[in-house]
Amino acid sequence: MPFTIDESFLPAILTAHPMTDEQFAEFCAEHPDLFFEMTADGQIIVMAPTFSLTGNRSIKIARQLDTWAESNNRGLAFGSSAGFVLPNGARRSPDASWAAREKFERLTEQAQEGFWHLCPDFVIELKSKSDRINTLRNKMREYIANGAQLGWLINPETRVVEVYRAIGEPEILTGITAVKGEGPVVGFVLDLTRIWDPLGSKRT
Repeated sequence: MPFTIDESFLPAILTAHPMTDEQFAEFCAEHPDLFFEMTADGQIIVMAPTFSLTGNRSIKIARQLDTWAESNNRGLAFGSSAGFVLPNGARRSPDASWAAREKFERLTEQAQEGFWHLCPDFVIELKSKSDRINTLRNKMREYIANGAQLGWLINPETRVVEVYRAIGEPEILTGITAVKGEGPVVGFVLDLTRIWDPLGSKRT
Protein backbone atom coordinates (compact mmCIF):
# COMPACT_ATOMS: atom_id res chain seq x y z
CA MET A 1 0.00 0.00 0.00
CA PRO A 2 2.60 2.59 -1.05
CA PHE A 3 1.65 6.25 -0.69
CA THR A 4 3.18 9.70 -0.28
CA ILE A 5 2.04 12.39 2.17
CA ASP A 6 3.58 15.84 2.48
CA GLU A 7 4.86 16.29 6.05
CA SER A 8 2.89 19.53 6.34
CA PHE A 9 -0.28 17.40 6.37
CA LEU A 10 0.88 15.14 9.19
CA PRO A 11 -0.46 13.71 11.39
CA ALA A 12 -2.98 12.20 8.96
CA ILE A 13 -5.64 9.51 9.18
CA LEU A 14 -6.10 6.81 6.55
CA THR A 15 -8.88 4.29 6.12
CA ALA A 16 -7.60 0.76 5.55
CA HIS A 17 -8.92 -2.77 5.32
CA PRO A 18 -8.54 -5.01 8.38
CA MET A 19 -4.96 -6.21 8.87
CA THR A 20 -3.34 -9.10 10.65
CA ASP A 21 -0.28 -8.39 12.80
CA GLU A 22 1.96 -9.57 9.97
CA GLN A 23 0.21 -7.36 7.40
CA PHE A 24 0.45 -4.34 9.67
CA ALA A 25 4.18 -4.98 10.23
CA GLU A 26 4.71 -5.26 6.47
CA PHE A 27 2.78 -2.04 5.91
CA CYS A 28 4.96 -0.20 8.43
CA ALA A 29 8.13 -1.63 6.85
CA GLU A 30 7.09 -0.19 3.48
CA HIS A 31 7.28 3.32 4.96
CA PRO A 32 10.30 3.39 7.30
CA ASP A 33 10.33 7.21 7.36
CA LEU A 34 6.88 7.36 8.98
CA PHE A 35 5.34 6.17 12.24
CA PHE A 36 1.99 4.40 12.45
CA GLU A 37 -0.68 3.53 14.98
CA MET A 38 -4.16 2.12 14.37
CA THR A 39 -7.37 3.02 16.18
CA ALA A 40 -9.89 0.51 17.45
CA ASP A 41 -12.04 1.44 14.44
CA GLY A 42 -9.29 0.41 12.02
CA GLN A 43 -8.15 3.89 11.01
CA ILE A 44 -4.40 4.27 10.49
CA ILE A 45 -2.78 7.29 12.11
CA VAL A 46 0.26 8.49 10.15
CA MET A 47 2.84 10.57 11.99
CA ALA A 48 6.10 12.19 11.01
CA PRO A 49 9.40 11.22 12.68
CA THR A 50 9.84 12.55 16.20
CA PHE A 51 11.43 15.98 16.61
CA SER A 52 15.04 15.71 17.78
CA LEU A 53 14.64 17.08 21.32
CA THR A 54 11.52 14.97 21.83
CA GLY A 55 13.53 11.91 20.83
CA ASN A 56 16.18 12.81 23.39
CA ARG A 57 13.60 13.33 26.10
CA SER A 58 11.94 10.05 25.18
CA ILE A 59 15.14 8.03 25.48
CA LYS A 60 15.91 9.62 28.86
CA ILE A 61 12.49 8.57 30.13
CA ALA A 62 12.73 5.03 28.75
CA ARG A 63 16.26 4.59 30.12
CA GLN A 64 15.19 5.51 33.64
CA LEU A 65 12.21 3.16 33.47
CA ASP A 66 14.32 0.31 32.08
CA THR A 67 17.00 0.77 34.76
CA TRP A 68 14.33 0.51 37.45
CA ALA A 69 12.69 -2.50 35.78
CA GLU A 70 16.00 -4.34 35.51
CA SER A 71 16.72 -3.69 39.19
CA ASN A 72 13.69 -5.61 40.46
CA ASN A 73 12.84 -8.03 37.60
CA ARG A 74 9.08 -7.71 38.22
CA GLY A 75 8.38 -6.85 34.59
CA LEU A 76 9.77 -5.39 31.38
CA ALA A 77 10.10 -1.78 30.22
CA PHE A 78 9.60 -0.68 26.62
CA GLY A 79 10.51 2.33 24.50
CA SER A 80 8.52 4.16 21.86
CA SER A 81 9.22 1.62 19.10
CA ALA A 82 7.32 -1.20 20.87
CA GLY A 83 3.83 -1.89 19.53
CA PHE A 84 0.93 -3.41 21.47
CA VAL A 85 -2.49 -4.60 20.35
CA LEU A 86 -4.93 -3.43 23.01
CA PRO A 87 -8.02 -5.46 23.99
CA ASN A 88 -10.19 -3.06 21.93
CA GLY A 89 -8.13 -3.86 18.82
CA ALA A 90 -6.18 -0.60 18.65
CA ARG A 91 -2.47 -0.83 17.83
CA ARG A 92 -0.57 1.61 20.05
CA SER A 93 3.03 2.47 20.82
CA PRO A 94 3.39 4.42 24.07
CA ASP A 95 6.52 6.55 24.40
CA ALA A 96 7.47 4.38 27.37
CA SER A 97 5.67 1.56 29.13
CA TRP A 98 6.01 -1.31 31.59
CA ALA A 99 4.24 -4.67 31.74
CA ALA A 100 4.16 -7.01 34.72
CA ARG A 101 5.89 -10.35 34.26
CA GLU A 102 2.81 -12.39 35.14
CA LYS A 103 0.90 -10.70 32.33
CA PHE A 104 3.27 -11.38 29.44
CA GLU A 105 4.38 -14.78 30.70
CA ARG A 106 0.86 -16.00 29.91
CA LEU A 107 1.57 -15.40 26.21
CA THR A 108 2.79 -18.31 24.10
CA GLU A 109 6.40 -18.24 22.91
CA GLN A 110 5.18 -17.50 19.39
CA ALA A 111 2.98 -14.64 20.63
CA GLN A 112 5.89 -13.16 22.55
CA GLU A 113 7.82 -12.80 19.28
CA GLY A 114 5.13 -10.62 17.69
CA PHE A 115 3.03 -7.65 18.77
CA TRP A 116 1.91 -8.39 22.29
CA HIS A 117 -1.87 -8.52 22.58
CA LEU A 118 -2.17 -6.77 25.92
CA CYS A 119 -2.20 -3.33 27.44
CA PRO A 120 0.88 -2.42 29.50
CA ASP A 121 0.22 -1.87 33.19
CA PHE A 122 1.97 1.51 33.09
CA VAL A 123 2.23 3.91 30.16
CA ILE A 124 3.90 7.26 29.49
CA GLU A 125 3.11 9.64 26.65
CA LEU A 126 5.44 12.57 25.99
CA LYS A 127 3.99 15.61 24.24
CA SER A 128 5.90 16.93 21.24
CA LYS A 129 5.30 20.37 19.78
CA SER A 130 3.43 18.73 16.91
CA ASP A 131 1.10 16.73 19.18
CA ARG A 132 -2.43 17.84 19.97
CA ILE A 133 -2.93 17.65 23.74
CA ASN A 134 -6.54 16.44 23.47
CA THR A 135 -5.46 13.59 21.19
CA LEU A 136 -2.91 12.48 23.79
CA ARG A 137 -5.48 12.76 26.57
CA ASN A 138 -7.83 10.52 24.63
CA LYS A 139 -5.00 7.99 24.23
CA MET A 140 -4.37 8.03 27.96
CA ARG A 141 -8.05 7.37 28.62
CA GLU A 142 -7.94 4.53 26.10
CA TYR A 143 -4.99 2.92 27.87
CA ILE A 144 -6.80 3.08 31.20
CA ALA A 145 -10.03 1.71 29.70
CA ASN A 146 -8.04 -1.22 28.27
CA GLY A 147 -6.32 -2.24 31.49
CA ALA A 148 -3.47 0.15 32.27
CA GLN A 149 -3.38 0.87 36.00
CA LEU A 150 -1.35 4.06 35.78
CA GLY A 151 -0.44 6.56 33.07
CA TRP A 152 1.59 9.76 32.88
CA LEU A 153 1.13 12.40 30.21
CA ILE A 154 4.25 14.57 30.28
CA ASN A 155 4.16 18.04 28.73
CA PRO A 156 7.63 19.66 28.62
CA GLU A 157 6.24 22.91 27.18
CA THR A 158 4.24 23.63 30.34
CA ARG A 159 6.25 21.39 32.69
CA VAL A 160 3.06 19.61 33.69
CA VAL A 161 2.46 15.91 34.34
CA GLU A 162 -1.09 14.55 34.14
CA VAL A 163 -1.53 11.37 36.17
CA TYR A 164 -4.19 8.93 34.98
CA ARG A 165 -5.52 6.15 37.20
CA ALA A 166 -8.20 3.50 36.87
CA ILE A 167 -10.46 5.45 39.23
CA GLY A 168 -11.08 9.17 39.32
CA GLU A 169 -10.17 12.16 37.18
CA PRO A 170 -6.56 12.87 36.10
CA GLU A 171 -4.35 14.54 38.69
CA ILE A 172 -2.43 17.60 37.45
CA LEU A 173 1.10 18.00 38.83
CA THR A 174 2.92 21.31 38.38
CA GLY A 175 6.16 22.77 39.67
CA ILE A 176 7.81 19.36 40.09
CA THR A 177 11.24 18.00 39.22
CA ALA A 178 10.36 14.34 39.76
CA VAL A 179 7.27 12.13 39.75
CA LYS A 180 6.85 9.02 41.90
CA GLY A 181 5.38 5.77 40.66
CA GLU A 182 2.60 3.95 42.46
CA GLY A 183 0.52 0.83 42.02
CA PRO A 184 2.25 -1.41 39.45
CA VAL A 185 5.41 0.72 39.43
CA VAL A 186 5.64 1.68 43.09
CA GLY A 187 9.27 2.53 43.86
CA PHE A 188 9.96 4.02 40.43
CA VAL A 189 10.91 7.71 40.47
CA LEU A 190 11.26 9.60 37.20
CA ASP A 191 13.75 12.47 37.40
CA LEU A 192 12.29 15.25 35.24
CA THR A 193 15.25 17.62 35.45
CA ARG A 194 16.71 16.70 32.06
CA ILE A 195 13.26 16.16 30.59
CA TRP A 196 12.42 19.80 31.26
CA ASP A 197 15.90 20.92 30.18
CA PRO A 198 17.41 18.25 27.88
CA LEU A 199 20.25 20.50 26.71
CA GLY A 200 21.42 21.18 30.25
CA SER A 201 21.58 24.48 32.05
CA LYS A 202 25.08 25.29 30.71
CA ARG A 203 24.09 25.84 27.10
CA THR A 204 26.53 27.85 24.98
